[in-house]
Amino acid sequence: MASIACIPSVPAPGDAAGLRARARGALLGLAVGDALGAPAENMKPSEIRARWGRITGYVADEPSGTDDTEYALFSALLLARHGSALTPAHVEAAWHELIADRDEGPFRGAGFSERGTLENLRRGLAAPISAQHRHAWSDGLAMRAAPFGVFAAGRPAEAARLVAIDGSVSHDGEGILGGQAVAAGVAAAMAGATPIAVVAAALAVVPDDSWTARSLRRGVAVAHRGERAVRSAVVIGGYPWTDLAPEAVALAFGAYAAADGDFEQSVLTAVNMGRDADTTAAVAGALAGATRGVSAIPPAWAAAITPARGSCLPAMAGHHVLDAADLLTAAAPAGNALAAADGTEPPA
Repeated sequence: MASIACIPSVPAPGDAAGLRARARGALLGLAVGDALGAPAENMKPSEIRARWGRITGYVADEPSGTDDTEYALFSALLLARHGSALTPAHVEAAWHELIADRDEGPFRGAGFSERGTLENLRRGLAAPISAQHRHAWSDGLAMRAAPFGVFAAGRPAEAARLVAIDGSVSHDGEGILGGQAVAAGVAAAMAGATPIAVVAAALAVVPDDSWTARSLRRGVAVAHRGERAVRSAVVIGGYPWTDLAPEAVALAFGAYAAADGDFEQSVLTAVNMGRDADTTAAVAGALAGATRGVSAIPPAWAAAITPARGSCLPAMAGHHVLDAADLLTAAAPAGNALAAADGTEPPA
């Protein structure tokens, strides 16, 4: 495992304002990256250039988050309620109550891993059997992993432990490892770690010989050469699915490393590499937002992020990522307790 000796300790309680700014930066950064990357999802860089030139901002008339943001909200609210006491039973119950046992939105459960999970849950299968489907390796856990790093600020191992519990319902193998890498990276960034230490934290929680670790190391090693080099080092040529966790996570960390943690350049690098661009930009945005804080997000980009529409998860309609960030920072000191903010109530 990689060394995490250079990661700062848990943030001091007196730094509540700084912690809140990083938490808000992480989740708002996730939503901004998601909205920026959504139009470029499943595209090649050449296709992006042919249509828009280089993407430097929103290209949609009404930018909004996708399933990435709504599932991140779902996990954030669940984590805010249960904290470090979170169990697979809690996660499974929430999936039933808020997704599987009610009408879905137009996205019909979102990606392949979510669809497979919902079908298994509706057949009466429980975790971890519910995660035994063809896309258990997807980046569906990585896209919702940032809240665990926000909650466990300065504790990458705890963030990785908790996100694996969340993922046990929907993912397995490399799908779990991708989520753990993201959660640990955000946890390190929340404590003020440098981008190099953030990458080290991500590598420290996954096996050295895993596909996730190998891809992440390759992407970061060439990051100084720019996005084309990162993409060439990571993307599996000819493979039809773009939501492969080891690939998406490595592209996101590569973009973040190439930009040295700068928010704007992290997300735009991820977006312009294409592939699963909404997820890679969401993860890069979460890492950079936690590193630089909410003030690093361009105001025009931040202003476009409204409460979730519930397009994928109707139960998330009306929830805002900034409120979720505040709930997580309020919950973190006690580990499993929270006070509802602005009348919002996390799911049971």
